[in-house]
Amino acid sequence: MTLDSGLLIEENHPLAPLTTLGIGGPARWYTRLTSESQLVDAFTWARERHLPVFVLGGGSNLVVADSGFDGLVVQPALRGIARSYRADLCLFRAAAGELWDNFVAETIAANCSGIECLAGIPGTVGGTPVQNVGAYGQEVAETIRRVRVLDRESLQFHEMEAPECGFAYRRSIFNSTVRNRFVVTAVEFGLVPGGAPSLRYADLQRTFAAQPQPTLAAVADAVRSIRRGKGMLLVPGDPDARSAGSFFRNPVISAAEFDALAKRLGAPPPCYPSTAGSVKLPAAWLIEQAGFARGFRQGNVGISSRHTLALIHYGGGTAAELLALRDRIAFAVRDRFGIDLEMEPVLLGF
Repeated sequence: MTLDSGLLIEENHPLAPLTTLGIGGPARWYTRLTSESQLVDAFTWARERHLPVFVLGGGSNLVVADSGFDGLVVQPALRGIARSYRADLCLFRAAAGELWDNFVAETIAANCSGIECLAGIPGTVGGTPVQNVGAYGQEVAETIRRVRVLDRESLQFHEMEAPECGFAYRRSIFNSTVRNRFVVTAVEFGLVPGGAPSLRYADLQRTFAAQPQPTLAAVADAVRSIRRGKGMLLVPGDPDARSAGSFFRNPVISAAEFDALAKRLGAPPPCYPSTAGSVKLPAAWLIEQAGFARGFRQGNVGISSRHTLALIHYGGGTAAELLALRDRIAFAVRDRFGIDLEMEPVLLGF
């Protein structure tokens, strides 16, 4: 059906092709919109019919139920990137529907540093503040200045400053305390013109050991190469790319818990620094030590041959199969280490 505003709402629309996993049933209703006014129209239409609404971005961090979603799926295709300067920063304001990797490439072409290590990540700009996307020593919280959102309750738009977003490791208020209340329509980043690239990550330090001052473009290319080597770059035809990226978060435990775990194991496990009084453990190491190797397969799903954190879909599989594998891995890690793994992708329709 087409609303008076021109917004097209489709019935029984397939969702699996709109996700990187390629799993799941259809949406009862679906619309793809190109303006903020259409976004309000879509929520108004759903509210009048008492329908739940899910906002779909690039589909790269999503597991759809086999039965699909009995509501309205809204996919914003808002476009546009504006640039301005303030003090020593270049401000990039990007619409939520812009492809993230394309946006990163544009900032690098402008010789502005701050998100070069986030190259190659799938999805759209609008999803990055929700999960506080991070990789290879950077996270978007370091450069986000404000986020424009639609309040789903009042159907009013607001500009939220970065401190209001409650950023933490892989978290924000958008996926925790006020989950499903706001829809991101644009994000403003403050980047450094002519700034040096970040080389905090060990793999990057090794890559550029003989080149202490690489360009932003060189670092971004190296990140994409590393991601591809781990099956974390979406490449058509690559079976390891049919995933939702990292399926499990790296667990964060207290220093006391870490000491107790090290004592139990007879040696300290690998770890990364985290917030004061806590330690971050590599989920990939925990999974491997619990008995799951790269390339492990269970029916139509399995573990990437290149990275233990990525669960992949070989084809013909179901969400039920994928979550059964998730549960098997999580149980083994809990049984071996007493640590609960938390999944990263969003569940829809369960």
